[in-house]
Amino acid sequence: MNGVLDSRWPPCVVLGLETQIGLCVVRELGRAGVSVIGIAQEEDAIGLCSRYLTTGMVVGEARSEALLQAIRAIGERFGPCPLLAISEANLDWLSRHRESLGQVTPVVPEAAALRIVLDKQSTLDVARAVGIDTPVSIQPQPGWQMDDLVSRCRLPVVLKWSDPNAVVRELESHGLPLLKAEYVHTRADLQVALSRYSAIGQWPLVQEYCAGYGLGQFFFMHQGQALRRFQHRRVAEWPPEGGFSSVCDAVPLTEHVDLQERSIALLRAIGWEGVAMVEYRYDPLRCAARLMEINGRFWGSFPLAYHAGAGFALLCYRQAAGLPLAELDVAPRSDLRCRMVATELKRLSRIVLRPGLIADPCFRIRPWQEVWRFVQDFFRPTVRYYVWSLNDPRPFFADLRNLLRNA
Repeated sequence: MNGVLDSRWPPCVVLGLETQIGLCVVRELGRAGVSVIGIAQEEDAIGLCSRYLTTGMVVGEARSEALLQAIRAIGERFGPCPLLAISEANLDWLSRHRESLGQVTPVVPEAAALRIVLDKQSTLDVARAVGIDTPVSIQPQPGWQMDDLVSRCRLPVVLKWSDPNAVVRELESHGLPLLKAEYVHTRADLQVALSRYSAIGQWPLVQEYCAGYGLGQFFFMHQGQALRRFQHRRVAEWPPEGGFSSVCDAVPLTEHVDLQERSIALLRAIGWEGVAMVEYRYDPLRCAARLMEINGRFWGSFPLAYHAGAGFALLCYRQAAGLPLAELDVAPRSDLRCRMVATELKRLSRIVLRPGLIADPCFRIRPWQEVWRFVQDFFRPTVRYYVWSLNDPRPFFADLRNLLRNA
């Protein structure tokens, strides 16, 4: 991907600067010469401290009329410009308000494609139709019977909401937490876990447990073609039994080639355009992958793709700004590891001090090997970091300040 862009190209708005994802989107665009206008919801958002941010502002009310006014004001001041959003909630909101943003054009997928991606059950249905292996997943309905669930999906199982964004408010109104994934091992525990949600009349998916590690495949889709590919393996996750990656390794594109093609077929069947992560659980003993979900946005481990030079954010910007997309002259690096040290420390604390809280019975608890790998990574020349950057250090210190204050 060519480096510095012409200064005549329009600025880009980035909505969501609180995490490493938004920070690295800002860094990627800024390093290429794009003027970046960032919108944060919190004053201590780490992306506001980046040297690559041209203009930053805080709008405290998420997905509100105040935010619509702020976005319209940006268009009035800077002229026509694209907007990249970080979270799925903001993508969904922008999709419904795209006609109310003035001269700012949000980079959002088609509404029908977004609905499928936001709903895990719909995603799994399309995946099976294109020949992708999926875990047995059952959506309990009113009047569900335990005998039926257990006969159709063997224990252990994982409970996860088909569309977390659609149920979060209902859960909050009943004082219930939104659990990303809940591991259940016995029939009695399953009864207790599902009964918890009887008050709202909605239940999470009951999905069979899949052994292995997280394998993410990432694509930039344009007119049905994958213009950029990248993939990684999750080395460590939080929580340890499975969640989001705290350490991940780039994987050469010469591996899992057939699976890449099936992932592209899945995105094409959905009608997806733009960036997406297709997430699998890969069992190396069986050499088999099962689809978990699609993230139709910039993903949590996006810093690895940024450091590898995959250029996903810049591709999104170029497409939205009407610039050429064919300049993919450098393949992304496949020899890098990326890590989030703060999350690693939390993970090590669980493994070393409180291993009984790890819900996955198949998780191998090897505390000293985990500690040794953690220390070694500080001395590996191919290791990069989710937040720390020598040429943009202020976000790291802002993140450290936030962590200490929260602690």
